[in-house]
Amino acid sequence: MSAQQDTRRLLVLAVDDEPHGLNLLVDTLRNNPHIGRVFTAVDASEALRVLASEDPEIRERKDRGLPAIDAVFADLQMPGLSGMEMARVFSAMSPAPVLVFVTGHAHEAVNAFDLGAVDYLLKPCSQHRLDRAVERVLEKLKTVTAPGPSAAAAAAADDDEVIPVELAGTTKLVPRSSVRWVEAQGDYARLFTKDGNSHLVRIPLTQLEERWEKAGFVRIHRSFLVALNLITELRMGQGGYQVVIGNEEKLLPVSRRHTRELKDRLTGGR
Repeated sequence: MSAQQDTRRLLVLAVDDEPHGLNLLVDTLRNNPHIGRVFTAVDASEALRVLASEDPEIRERKDRGLPAIDAVFADLQMPGLSGMEMARVFSAMSPAPVLVFVTGHAHEAVNAFDLGAVDYLLKPCSQHRLDRAVERVLEKLKTVTAPGPSAAAAAAADDDEVIPVELAGTTKLVPRSSVRWVEAQGDYARLFTKDGNSHLVRIPLTQLEERWEKAGFVRIHRSFLVALNLITELRMGQGGYQVVIGNEEKLLPVSRRHTRELKDRLTGGR
């Protein structure tokens, strides 16, 4: 890590469903000289939206291969997706933010450290105790070398990324490995999974194409992204080529501009 990264002020996210607890946490964070900007969220769903946002500072960090946020300071007991479940999503990211739990419950400490958390603070948290946690965050960041874009893509390919989706007021985690194909729907994308369900997520198809290329997903049409290993047939139809997905004869169109690349991928370039 460069000296510039060592000395810069940290970008952090504070997560707590209790307004009073969130305000206290934010005030305590802002009193630390190493903390720069503090994002806030009242639950795990909002926290995940912050990390996926198009905020200019977050986008610039992602472009440099850095985590969207340096550190997440989160409560454990929250409605919907719990702090522990949220942490599992964060820890699967590549690169991942540093985790610190701030909670009134001490019994989850072992599980928290198993997920890679660098500290576990009990409420009410004093300024001195939080300052120690920030020092641990800084020490953790010193051991992490920011990967370049290619390294980040390779790391993402090795991990089974999970996508949080909203479903009837709850947050469901959809593993990338369960997705068969993706259909563009404006600025959104609909994930079609192996269990026969579909989920609408606020992620453009072009962004998923970039993120999932190394994991074996291929663009076959302006509206479709498909798991290459699930294509069982490429056939000529009335309107052009189509692919068959799986054994149930699901047909998806292949545009002319993507036909040659798809054939090369399916045949190994032969």
